[in-house]
Amino acid sequence: MISPFLVLAIGTCLTNSLVPGMGVSTVTAARILKGQLHHNPGEETRLEMDKFPFVALSKTYNTNAQVPDSAGTATAYLCGVKANEGTVGVSAATERSRCNTTQGNEVTSILRWAKDAGKSVGIVTTTRVNHATPSAAYAHSADRDWYSDNEMPPEALSQGCKDIAYQLMHNIRDIDVIMGGGRKYMYPKNKTDVEYESDEKARGTRLDGLDLVDTWKSFKPRYKHSHFIWNRTELLTLDPHNVDYLLGLFEPGDMQYELNRNNVTDPSLSEMVVVAIQILRKNPKGFFLLVEGGRIDHGHHEGKAKQALHEAVEMDRAIGQAGSLTSSEDTLTVVTADHSHVFTFGGYTPRGNSIFGLAPMLSDTDKKPFTAILYGNGPGYKVVGGERENVSMVDYAHNNYQAQSAVPLRHETHGGEDVAVFSKGPMAHLLHGVHEQNYVPHVMAYAACIGANLGHCAPASSAGSLAAGPLLLALALYPLSVLF
Repeated sequence: MISPFLVLAIGTCLTNSLVPGMGVSTVTAARILKGQLHHNPGEETRLEMDKFPFVALSKTYNTNAQVPDSAGTATAYLCGVKANEGTVGVSAATERSRCNTTQGNEVTSILRWAKDAGKSVGIVTTTRVNHATPSAAYAHSADRDWYSDNEMPPEALSQGCKDIAYQLMHNIRDIDVIMGGGRKYMYPKNKTDVEYESDEKARGTRLDGLDLVDTWKSFKPRYKHSHFIWNRTELLTLDPHNVDYLLGLFEPGDMQYELNRNNVTDPSLSEMVVVAIQILRKNPKGFFLLVEGGRIDHGHHEGKAKQALHEAVEMDRAIGQAGSLTSSEDTLTVVTADHSHVFTFGGYTPRGNSIFGLAPMLSDTDKKPFTAILYGNGPGYKVVGGERENVSMVDYAHNNYQAQSAVPLRHETHGGEDVAVFSKGPMAHLLHGVHEQNYVPHVMAYAACIGANLGHCAPASSAGSLAAGPLLLALALYPLSVLF
């Protein structure tokens, strides 16, 4: 899977965790790594999601793609309809990169449904906040790559389409918590970054001259406590009881890998999740939180399995923290992925073998060793002297080692197989068996009594208001991300 997500829904809260690119092989390898980090063999270890009582499979294809991308899949598991690859928050009637096919084909997300029901809502991601997965929660775009107007073609701008960062600040103005990367897309072209003053690539990108952080501030009522922060110290010194709205942008682009993270300036995913829930749970009507561990996906694309799997273990910590701050009595938690990757491990390794180690035998063809972890395609394809590289001659335990692949590609691809859906809490039993991916948000909405299907919801009073539904918590791991 690329971005796993977790959704909690009970009584008043929904948590959705999305782990982009976190396929079953990634789940298993992350489980082993978690155990080995605690000096155990690893295979017997339990991830937090392993403890969930219900498991299903999700069919991830896009309307026009057998092997999907993260935009079309995010639209499915957040908006409840399948879409074309590369598009977010729109139906399959919208064609990628064609602005003039957008109007009239917009679809809304479970985040919008929760907000309309009076719940607090939040987005936490390790990617940029205007990346494919989070953007499907609030944006309607014919192209996932339209991060700011700088990345849009003149034709799309002239036809009136808005970039995704602009939509984040304008489409749903009262999102309570937004945390992740993506600072540069909020500022005018060439504005110096607050953290990387000498890095030209970190400078603002916007051609329209807007300062979207100022826009965000201007939309918040003066009597509310709104905070914009850009580093870990500011995050951890916040008093959640005195925060109504929070915008945290911790990097110009995506956040750093967990193994590379600056512990002073960059918070971990689990730290962001804790603060987000502490802020959102103050609402007596509940909350919806989308959590994405989106850099699992990036690690796989780069062929860097060690980076990807450590991201998955951090996602596991975030799921555990979310569980400690919520109750399965009133919170539906869903953890899933948007898609898988062509990542595998095998080679008849013995019990307790390092997940990043060698298989116990040589190839019976080229007589060279090989690592247990391999990719079907990607940048790890290396030929030395006309033969496959001898991995015993390189540091295959390095954080950035690119595992060998069968086919050379600059970027490893997604996989097309089904991904797992783990759930606990109210109505979690509805997530079992094999389902279309767009089934997931409808279950969460049904459990929380939000959205269009309310016939099963009991009136809370004679005034006719509906009883509060469950909390939705969504945690996205690798392709799944997110707390709903």
